[in-house]
Amino acid sequence: MRRINGTALIIAALVATVGALAFPVWSYADRSGTGQDNLNAASVATQWGPLTATDRDFLVKVRLAGLWELPAGQQAIERAPTKAIKDAGDHLIVGHTDLDKRARDVAAKLGVELPNQPNEQQQGWLRELSAASGEEYERKFANLLRNAHGKVFALIAQVRHTTRNTLIRQLATDANQTVLDHITMLESTGFVDFDALANEAAGKATASPTGPPPPNGNLPPAPVPASPTGQDQSFTSRPSTQPGAPTAINTNRP
Repeated sequence: MRRINGTALIIAALVATVGALAFPVWSYADRSGTGQDNLNAASVATQWGPLTATDRDFLVKVRLAGLWELPAGQQAIERAPTKAIKDAGDHLIVGHTDLDKRARDVAAKLGVELPNQPNEQQQGWLRELSAASGEEYERKFANLLRNAHGKVFALIAQVRHTTRNTLIRQLATDANQTVLDHITMLESTGFVDFDALANEAAGKATASPTGPPPPNGNLPPAPVPASPTGQDQSFTSRPSTQPGAPTAINTNRP
């Protein structure tokens, strides 16, 4: 009897194993809890394409950015002792006034509710700026805003890459240009602490860095230039870094 029971258990285990191996792999994408399932569940259909949870989060974050960065820019023009900070404040006001208008228009068309006040963290940043003065104010202004812009920059890239909604895609394009302009202006103040930005990002990283080994003191072989190989070719576009090009990004739509 014990031998029969042991044989039955072995057979049952083999049947279960074969069944697991035979389960169609293609069906995994439709199972509850998978990324594809979550994407479909969080998306709603619109005439401009599917609207995902990430799309809606992006809309809210664009709105929130304007709600605190615009008054921060106004304060910089009124209080900053140097022209570089005042110029950065000017770009914040112009950029976020325009971007906020675009975001509100998109949200109205898509039926997405937007906040009317900065969140608690952003209100705390505004209080920090209000309590500071002189060079301390300039450093806080440059670094708080540069850090905030750098973080939303990653979300903009993700949305611009993955969204299937044409309104969100255009807004992401506009936001990308505006945020890059603001980053450029904030860095031009000379107060941005790049070591602090790098250390904060490194503290949150989980993956091991990749890339070539560190320099060993010897000059590496010169890389082969990447250039077109055809003959008698002419091109109409020009590099953005050509001499005489503006240092700030033009935020006007093409």
